[in-house]
Amino acid sequence: MLIEPFKVEIWMNEWETRCAYNLAETCVASITIDELLHLAGRNHADLSELLPMKMTYGAIEGSTRLRQAIADMYADQSVEDVTVTHGTIAANMLVHKALVSPGDRVVSIVPTYQQHYSIPASIGADVAQLRLRADDGFLPDLDALRAMVTPGTRLIALTNPNNPTGALIPRAMLEEIAGIARDAGAYVLCDEVYRGTGQVGDGMSASIVDVYEKGISTASTSKAFSLAGLRVGWMVAPAEVTEQVLIHRDYDTISVGMINDHFAALALENRDKILARSHAITRGNLAYLSDWIEGQPRLSWVKPQAGTTAMLRVETEGTGRAFCVDLLENTGVMLTPGDAFEMEGYVRIGFANDPDVLRTGLAKLGDYLR
Repeated sequence: MLIEPFKVEIWMNEWETRCAYNLAETCVASITIDELLHLAGRNHADLSELLPMKMTYGAIEGSTRLRQAIADMYADQSVEDVTVTHGTIAANMLVHKALVSPGDRVVSIVPTYQQHYSIPASIGADVAQLRLRADDGFLPDLDALRAMVTPGTRLIALTNPNNPTGALIPRAMLEEIAGIARDAGAYVLCDEVYRGTGQVGDGMSASIVDVYEKGISTASTSKAFSLAGLRVGWMVAPAEVTEQVLIHRDYDTISVGMINDHFAALALENRDKILARSHAITRGNLAYLSDWIEGQPRLSWVKPQAGTTAMLRVETEGTGRAFCVDLLENTGVMLTPGDAFEMEGYVRIGFANDPDVLRTGLAKLGDYLR
């Protein structure tokens, strides 16, 4: 199987251990197991729960405890609708592999996480890319989407909140997208890994599975919940999709680790406390970033409504990649070049890391720009 190199992951793998100020990070500042226990009202004594745990495969689809905690984050979903995976990245791949065949029409927004157009293309699908524009606030042009979604379209792929722009598709627009999909008989895969990071209220945006009967939600503990190291994700989907995904999952997953499952369940059962911490970081940092950008004449942006990243348009003579490499080598500050998202002329900045790292990194970036 031929597949395009995963540009953003190659960039991250090459540079993230070599920088001093990682402003390319996409997860809300990660927490330790000790911090997780504290947020959950537990202590070190509770680690004794792990001692009698026999290291078998455990529940194949994920423990009932974890699946219930996941289902509780949706309006009208049950344990049976949830399948646990190795991160959102595995959930996305499983959906594409289970649903898409050669020749199928798949419509993906761009920019997005590269999985959503490169995997179906590798299968031999007819992939149409719906370009998001700054003039539209990086929200989908529904007339353009309607033109691309031909009768018999198999899948529409979204990220909401959007990676990398932080745009947030509101419920009313999701309902319109659902209507377009319904007319064509298409499924809608919505990668919702940044769900819970909204800048207002409880931060929880509407999920596609609570809007559309053929909606599929994927997410994980990585971004909003600051626990990427658990490598626990999930898919919430209609029964016929779950059935097909489980067939593929037997070939590449079997189960997630029982210890990972245990801590993921603990985190999601206490999600209100973890999300409160995440909101304090993302909302405070975005306010600081917004004020900083106002003083940067060479930068412009569409301010994110959610997520942990933003796209900055940079006035530079060379490519965005050359800019990012030179910045990193001279200051230790790491950004992500826009060409990783088919957005030359932009760079992606993450604003959910430790506030001191963000502020120091921005000061060095400002000096570099001047």
